[in-house]
Amino acid sequence: MSAVRLPPGITGVHALPADHHDGPWDSIITAPALKERLLGQAILVLRHGLRLRQLSGAPHGLVVLAGPPGTGKTTLCQGLAQVVALALAKRGATTFVEVDPHAFPSEMLGESQRAVRELFTETLPELAQRRPHTIVLIDEIESLAVRRSAAAFETNPVDVHRATDAVLSGLDELRASSPNLLMLATTNFMPALDEAFLSRADLVLETALPDEEVIAGIVRGSLTELAVQWPGLRPLADDTELHRKLAAQCAGFDGRRVRKAILSALARRPDLAEDPERLTPDDLSAAVGAAADGPLAGS
Repeated sequence: MSAVRLPPGITGVHALPADHHDGPWDSIITAPALKERLLGQAILVLRHGLRLRQLSGAPHGLVVLAGPPGTGKTTLCQGLAQVVALALAKRGATTFVEVDPHAFPSEMLGESQRAVRELFTETLPELAQRRPHTIVLIDEIESLAVRRSAAAFETNPVDVHRATDAVLSGLDELRASSPNLLMLATTNFMPALDEAFLSRADLVLETALPDEEVIAGIVRGSLTELAVQWPGLRPLADDTELHRKLAAQCAGFDGRRVRKAILSALARRPDLAEDPERLTPDDLSAAVGAAADGPLAGS
């Protein structure tokens, strides 16, 4: 059976809620206020989009998450889609669309305006008609909505300007045609985003590197997940003092780097790899120390 052919730029289309989409929302440990604000904005737009469209300052249904790589922006958006779909399930299912700007076929290079306009005025409105609610995630939005005032002539500024113009007009048209659609956009470098694009955002949230308290929670969560697979690790998962010590060693790490450091402890010796339940606090400390001294140290 051949795979379903997706439109250019679309890497995934999912019907939510779905059991296999559970998990990401809870796995990202961040300030509760950030999640609450994000969830509130999503429910408002998807539940009352048609009414909001009547307002003189109608929202665009656009939320931007900005922050360094590894701070969980994409995972947070994926988790949000499932949580919102569950919250609105009584009113119907949700379509979750994932867009990768880098997934446009190479033959479209030099035709960015046409490709982007087709995405916003044809593909996304058609998908939005399938179900009562639609959430669209665009990673690395700065590759589509380039800051025109900083575009260099060496990078074909005419095409850059036209592509950004297409994004802006596309957002305006999309909001008019599909008030039941919420767009989530992530960026690792907000200064690269066009000012007019940011002005259309209803909410801009910055995801910073975690502090030691949040890192301790990530350590605890990582060890708890390991303890599910190897119950002998439960004492490590319950050791709050150990979590604090490891968090101090992980100062400056992003969440992804913390989790990888904890997991790397299982591979430090062949006997550990064979039987992870032999893991000790010293093994964890050594693994985190090695990660701190690695190629990303001081970055």
